[in-house]
Amino acid sequence: MDEVRQSAYRATANTIIKKLERRNMTGHHCATAAEAVELALELVPHDASVTWGGSVTFGESGVKAALANAGCRMIDRAAATTPEEQEEMWRNQVSADWFFMSTNAITVDGELVNIDGNANRLSLLLHGPKHVCVIAGMNKVVADVESGIKRIRTVSCPLNAARLHTNTPCELTGVCAECHAKGCMCCQEVITRHSRHNDRIHVILVGEQLGF
Repeated sequence: MDEVRQSAYRATANTIIKKLERRNMTGHHCATAAEAVELALELVPHDASVTWGGSVTFGESGVKAALANAGCRMIDRAAATTPEEQEEMWRNQVSADWFFMSTNAITVDGELVNIDGNANRLSLLLHGPKHVCVIAGMNKVVADVESGIKRIRTVSCPLNAARLHTNTPCELTGVCAECHAKGCMCCQEVITRHSRHNDRIHVILVGEQLGF
């Protein structure tokens, strides 16, 4: 069954990669997270500055550890503890060489579908770092934008709420209530349908279940 699954994943990924090319984004397919690690090490110069959003996939895939071990300058927002340090950290993140994230969903037509709370993750996707690398397991693939939003509200948000302890309805009941709670994670909905900047956004599709 693994061979069947990988064959199907490969076919779907190749279709999405062609759609991404039309959208001026560069797509890659890796059968495993280990292959994604090797690809990331090829893409990112080992003296580059690297930062990331709150991505389970970035750590789970092994890419984060591999880049750190390769000597990249890792800009970790969690290291900032005071308002002054947070402000300086933000400036460093915006000017990073590479920003790593996952996507809440990706459509078969190559659109990135994301929801964010503070918008620090999505703002760096939209503008700032020289390069963005989106790593997504094939579990993130959806039919269309509407399906992507539905996936976020029924899968991503309840799991992330449980991880982050947001005290929102999706944590307490496991179901989205389209809330306006203090810890609401669904403050911005962003669809990335095209990149105006050549070679800025890379999308690595991994033939495994990764992240939320």
